[in-house]
Amino acid sequence: MTKDSKSANFFGTTGDAATPPLPRIDRRDFLGGVSAGTILGLIGAEPAQAAGAAPVAASAAGGGASGGGASGGGAAGPAVYPPLRTGLRGQYPGSFEVAHDVRDGGFSGPVSAADTGEHYDLVVVGGGISGLSAAHFWRRALGAGQKILILDNHDDFGGHAKRNEFRVDGRTVVSYGGTMSIESPFPYSYTAKGLLAELGIDPTTQARYDRSNTVFAGMGRGVFFDKAHFGADRLVAGLGKRPWEAVFAEAPLSPTARAQLIRLHVEKRDWLPGLTPEARAQALKKISYKDFLVRHVGLGEEALRYFAGQGYRNNMRVDTVPAWVAMRNHAPGFAGMDIAEAIEAESDNFHFPDGNASIARLLVNRLVPDAIPDARDMDSVVAARADYARLDVPTNPVRIRLSSIVVRVEHCEGGETGVVPTTVEKAVRVVYARPDGSRASVTAAGVVLACFNNIIPFMVPELPALQREALRYASKVPMQYTSVLLRNTRALHTLGVRTIEAPFGYHSVLYCDQAITIGGYAGPGSIDDPAVVKLIRNPNAPGLPRRDQNRAGRADMLATPFAVSEREVRAQLQAMLGPAGFDHHRDILAITVNRWPHGYAYTYDTLGDPDLPERDRPHVIGRQPWGRIAIANADSAAQAFTNAAIDMAHRAVGELLIARGLT
Repeated sequence: MTKDSKSANFFGTTGDAATPPLPRIDRRDFLGGVSAGTILGLIGAEPAQAAGAAPVAASAAGGGASGGGASGGGAAGPAVYPPLRTGLRGQYPGSFEVAHDVRDGGFSGPVSAADTGEHYDLVVVGGGISGLSAAHFWRRALGAGQKILILDNHDDFGGHAKRNEFRVDGRTVVSYGGTMSIESPFPYSYTAKGLLAELGIDPTTQARYDRSNTVFAGMGRGVFFDKAHFGADRLVAGLGKRPWEAVFAEAPLSPTARAQLIRLHVEKRDWLPGLTPEARAQALKKISYKDFLVRHVGLGEEALRYFAGQGYRNNMRVDTVPAWVAMRNHAPGFAGMDIAEAIEAESDNFHFPDGNASIARLLVNRLVPDAIPDARDMDSVVAARADYARLDVPTNPVRIRLSSIVVRVEHCEGGETGVVPTTVEKAVRVVYARPDGSRASVTAAGVVLACFNNIIPFMVPELPALQREALRYASKVPMQYTSVLLRNTRALHTLGVRTIEAPFGYHSVLYCDQAITIGGYAGPGSIDDPAVVKLIRNPNAPGLPRRDQNRAGRADMLATPFAVSEREVRAQLQAMLGPAGFDHHRDILAITVNRWPHGYAYTYDTLGDPDLPERDRPHVIGRQPWGRIAIANADSAAQAFTNAAIDMAHRAVGELLIARGLT
């Protein structure tokens, strides 16, 4: 069998672009749905916006008068300060529809556009961490005088590393809208570590800034059992601190289900006897955690409900996560099993108040210094203000053009072969759609595609068929980070919880964001201060293959308006915290729903993906350079981590330098 034929078999079921029809799935069949007629019927969809928490128009210093509304979203011009927008954010309405037109054939054939006359040494498609890193690496290789244009479809830079801001009582409260931390299950490469150091970030210093243990003292983990699925609304606190017998004694479960869950958490038993440690490890890689719990541990349907909605690495659920991965993520049931494990070392972990948006902001400071002049290092970046009007200035060598959706990337010469003479500097034509619906084009000596893999085959139709198919294989993991600004966290403190897991909840997890004080930014100092709680939603469809679950979850997310999300937030918080005196009318100050239907990069698993050599995997075939076009994103590493995005940017820039004969 040839490499090409093996790869074609691997790609047999393609990704999002060629999605086969899915069976109709009612909303109630999704883990994470709240049935109609519950508490939602008693709660109105009120504006989720506090005084001072509205979007604001930016002055040269980034401040200004308020405007906009809770519905949020939409394209923003330079007079708007995007991080302060509440309502529906992330991939908001207006940021993706043109890309869907590209996918659906709306831009097949020649694409006309007004020629701006602009020519660049490098055009980067995508202003996330990978795209910003690519621009940085290019300048580092060829000098600060290189002309670079970065195009992004959102009204803010950073990709998934987005920043949420709220203003209340004269203070700014910062949170993250996507990528949360500097971390990965494997050490950062020399390249990624070097970039962090260059940006003035030391990820070993978390304890210096984190005040969470003091601010949230006495608050631990709990689980919320809802009436619709467990017969009663009940919050049980003390997970991991109290004996499991005491925890499950309070759960609204039958004696049989309680006994099964206690046995799972307490007994140290080998559930796969008679196997060597190596064989036991291989066996766990070939069965789901659900199968392990049901077939080997003996959990019944009622006890299994406890795991509904729990997410493991890359949003795998109990029915799609390999038991091996669940074990590596500290799931219960493996304490008494001798399992051969590969020796691995994780990276350091650091969390900025705005997540890895701080990395994006530090990169922008290096690329366009006058846009965020005070973002010099990790101690200054969080409090620094960005002037969005300075991002796309003609006199700057690097320009960041937001709300610009690229619809076509093509070689000016070379046609289908992609072979472009190195003497031709206007090698690539890039066409993008403006917010007003018109199209414009620029030319470049080279292009880095730091966007999603799934759109590239339609954006660059001249790519070889096998490469286009490889790029379409993965199904991005839908993720939703909802930031809710609370007047205080007293109700959570009364209940003794900082984190709440919610089987079958619309949001599967709630937690208080870390209390970080860094540089000129002060996080909450006590439970009486305004603070952000995060609610995580990952809609999925149990029973379908993992990639189909991702697609179904994405469709559900795209079909959900902000009003529904707001009502669900209010209902869930009221049900969980109401017994401690919480009142959603009074205590919710603002809501920002960071919706990422095309969320994290797809990672392979041992259940649903064939085991092939690295060179034959779709992400490796898909990321191959094509003439003066290179690909850089986390998708091209098949790893949903910031360091992977940085490493792929470095690789793509190296490939372009070789293509231009500059190395």
